[in-house]
Amino acid sequence: MSENTLMDVSTAEPSDDLSRPMAALWWLKKGGLAIGPEWEAAHEICQSAEGEPAHDWIHALCHLIEGDHGNAGYWFRRAGKPVENDIETLWQNMVRSL
Repeated sequence: MSENTLMDVSTAEPSDDLSRPMAALWWLKKGGLAIGPEWEAAHEICQSAEGEPAHDWIHALCHLIEGDHGNAGYWFRRAGKPVENDIETLWQNMVRSL
């Protein structure tokens, strides 16, 4: 399944076929990778599974979007991932990896 098909954000809710981490990424994309209610939905998903590397990695992205680079760095370390600052590229890498 292609990235574009997988992340069709034209619907009101993510597909039930998506894993929780992928649903968080869907919400972030739906919200234009910006702060807002979709960001809140993604952040809530990440918080619900703290300690799981995929969730912690996306949690880092949430805080990067928020502009809280210190908190993002914490979550990158928790996820065992290098710090990245390009939000769009990071989102794409996450979709491909997860």
